[in-house]
Amino acid sequence: MRWIIFCKDELLVNVHGRLPEGEACPLPLEPWHHVFRLQAPGGEPYSALRLDTPMHLPGYTQTGLRQAYRLMDAEAYRLAGKARELLHWDAESKYCGVCGAPVKFETEISKRCPECGKELWPQLSTAVIVAVTRGDSLLMVQSRSFRHNFMGLVAGFVETGETLEQAVEREVMEETGICISDIRYFASQPWPFPCGLMVGFTARYASGDITLQRSELRSGGWYTPDAMPAVPGPMSIARRLIDHWLREQGRPDVIPTLKDF
Repeated sequence: MRWIIFCKDELLVNVHGRLPEGEACPLPLEPWHHVFRLQAPGGEPYSALRLDTPMHLPGYTQTGLRQAYRLMDAEAYRLAGKARELLHWDAESKYCGVCGAPVKFETEISKRCPECGKELWPQLSTAVIVAVTRGDSLLMVQSRSFRHNFMGLVAGFVETGETLEQAVEREVMEETGICISDIRYFASQPWPFPCGLMVGFTARYASGDITLQRSELRSGGWYTPDAMPAVPGPMSIARRLIDHWLREQGRPDVIPTLKDF
């Protein structure tokens, strides 16, 4: 049994990225702590919970989930991300939104109000991200929400009443003022910060001049493989899109030299 233990948004791991193991939780539990049971595809069981106070376990330390990406194996990291989403949902869904009564677990991933019968399930926030190309150039932007000085791709949340492709077109137009065409699905990625699904696309420039949405972006422009800025780290679908474009340009040699965050 591996234990996925969070204190707020920090995960308990050792220096090798291993999670605590054992049949019993290695830290004291209180009656109000709910333990989620997860299963890896290969059958290995995981238990997940959130504690209220800083954790002290010899040989282990607390680290952010993003930082843990470089330490953990892919399967454990995926399950840690899922656990974080479930723990966030649990913390945000203690009471019924219809009648206000305390709700109870019905299954491992659902709750029910004992008063009015309303069911509650974890909710995903869906976002799109797109690599827009023009000849041998890639459209890159710097969001005002970025904490470091790197460039990323146009992205944003899907609104009610629109398709994923319409969301891609709208976000590119709103943030940069250009029109795009040939929108194609690339891949998707769970984004547990706190409960998102990122859907990646590629597209081609069609028309217009870049006019940045200054309330959202600090900077933006077209970049060639020979003039690449610092980019998102390898855990993100943004980086996968950028690396894919560099390979299409016949420039995989650029990938090892990219400075990422």
